[in-house]
Amino acid sequence: MKIKNLIPIAAMLIFLGSCQTPKLGYFQDVNTGAIEQMLAPRYITFQPGDKLFILVSSKNPELAYIFNLNIVSQYTPNTGALSTTRVANYTVDANGDINFPVLGTVHVAGMTRSEVATSIREKLVSQNLLRDATVTVDFMNLYFSVMGEVSQPGRFQIDRDRVTIIDALSRAGDLTIFGKRDNVLVMREENGKQMAYRVDLTNAAELYNSPAFYLKQDDIVYVEPNSTKANTSTVNGNNVRSTSFWFSLVSVLTSLSVLIFK
Repeated sequence: MKIKNLIPIAAMLIFLGSCQTPKLGYFQDVNTGAIEQMLAPRYITFQPGDKLFILVSSKNPELAYIFNLNIVSQYTPNTGALSTTRVANYTVDANGDINFPVLGTVHVAGMTRSEVATSIREKLVSQNLLRDATVTVDFMNLYFSVMGEVSQPGRFQIDRDRVTIIDALSRAGDLTIFGKRDNVLVMREENGKQMAYRVDLTNAAELYNSPAFYLKQDDIVYVEPNSTKANTSTVNGNNVRSTSFWFSLVSVLTSLSVLIFK
């Protein structure tokens, strides 16, 4: 084979090597009817700095009213109605406590919504403050963020007791075709340290057992661009990695080979 024929072939091989087909499917290791082992469900627990809403109710609104002092409301004795005009919230302090009306300091750090509600209700009943108390606890300022190659990146509010990385990516509109599915990054602060976890969405067995499968408040999920996106991107105006560049390079090398070896 003549040398002039090798030049365009070599250039084409370089181009094709830069265009690897990315993994696009999820759960590629799952077979029909297969049973995957999963971690025990991990529920969102309150941490210092979190805000929560707590409402105490009773069959007798007058008795429950005193435990809702941080709610701007008005009680009408004639009608027995309790109207709420604005809701304030409790902030978990550095010690993991909140200051609750009448009860005083209540520890809530590391507890789920259900556990906080049960704890407050038991204190009210055991201290003969409100025997038929019903306690409702809601999240106020808990969020996670999704960045990178997703359809709708952003900061999303946590509105349920447990959130998986699948939930988070669904809220963000799923990965784009350019998202790297086998190497999703989850950044999390734990014990004063920034931890990084890598999640492979194509491997169900690995995904379901990852410590990042269940998210926590303030987690950051980052989806990296795959090789296809990287090869079509420019850096500071440099088109070296773009597809059009490689086509142009092949064309130029072919033309040169014709002129040199003609």
